[in-house]
Amino acid sequence: MKRVGVIGGGQLAWMMADGAKKLGIELVVQTPNKSDPAVAIATETIIAAIDDAEATKALAEDCEIVTFENEFVNLIALSILAEQGACFRPGLDVLARILDKYDQRCYLQQIGLPVPKFIALNASAVGTHSHASLQKFPVVLKARRHGYDGQGTFIIKDAETLEQKLVAFKDRERQPQFLLEEFVPFERELAVIAARSVTGEIAIYPIVETQQQEQVCRRVFAPADLSTELVREIEAIARTFLESLQAVGIFGIELFLTPEGKVLVNEIAPRTHNSGHFTLDACEVSQFEQHLRAVCGLPLGNPALHSAGALMVNLLGYETSSGSDYLAQRQQIAQIPQARIRWYGKTASRPGRKLGHVTVLLDDNNRHQANAIAKQIDSIWYQ
Repeated sequence: MKRVGVIGGGQLAWMMADGAKKLGIELVVQTPNKSDPAVAIATETIIAAIDDAEATKALAEDCEIVTFENEFVNLIALSILAEQGACFRPGLDVLARILDKYDQRCYLQQIGLPVPKFIALNASAVGTHSHASLQKFPVVLKARRHGYDGQGTFIIKDAETLEQKLVAFKDRERQPQFLLEEFVPFERELAVIAARSVTGEIAIYPIVETQQQEQVCRRVFAPADLSTELVREIEAIARTFLESLQAVGIFGIELFLTPEGKVLVNEIAPRTHNSGHFTLDACEVSQFEQHLRAVCGLPLGNPALHSAGALMVNLLGYETSSGSDYLAQRQQIAQIPQARIRWYGKTASRPGRKLGHVTVLLDDNNRHQANAIAKQIDSIWYQ
């Protein structure tokens, strides 16, 4: 029986449980808190910070493979462990290309993938007009590391606001570095989950449309309504990226579709991804099982939908509270035909926090029907 170490114990690690059980894999989790979701499903747990190198050393000594649930890692410390024989998948060379959003953009551009216009920007650049190359507002300011669910991302409407934002960060002891990019007036936001195995086998899930609110994913519609040409173009983007790095594991690729029909790569995450949660209940093999298959050297599974379509809605916190499990709302949502709720078991709620999600299987890929169900879920959840 293989033992796989997982750095991070949130809901992404928690959702690996079914795949691990099916494949006969034991999960050992390194996570900061005993209350983190994956503690409940782990064979063993190391309670330690994500970037605790000594804890990760113990994890690597206990497991054949170590993988990642999030990107809050110290690559320098991990590199020392790799030199001592630790096996990380995805490899650290892959993470080194994409954990920093500016480095990621440079790499994607280097391999010929379409991306928005961008520059690097530091908080110390206040008053230097170093953003002039982007010329027009609005622009998007992003922290190069550790931003997720909208944290560290700011839509900037004018030069004065940009200067104010940089001033706010300038006096911090550790000044963050930023990526400044053009604001893309997209028609739709899309995403695709793609996996590559140790042997080079690639599996690509149906491309989805995502809807965000305050940079947090609210809904996912699978499959997205796209032309055959666009599907092929996006799949080619995924293949180009995976093969260029010889990457192993699963990756979430976020994209913009412009009104002119142009596809731009927004960001790539080196892990399972919120846009792929529908795969747990709507696909032959979930993204979580697929990731374990990929990193363990097993043949990849079938990524196809087993229903005509699917809707995934995140159940987000809308208040600051502790101890509430929102059972009444969950029971109402569960009565929607073909609805499957995944509740992460978090002990505290705050606005925007992902507490769970619901996937509804659809008998046909009818967007009007999916929108109506999404509104029904929202009316129950946010009542």
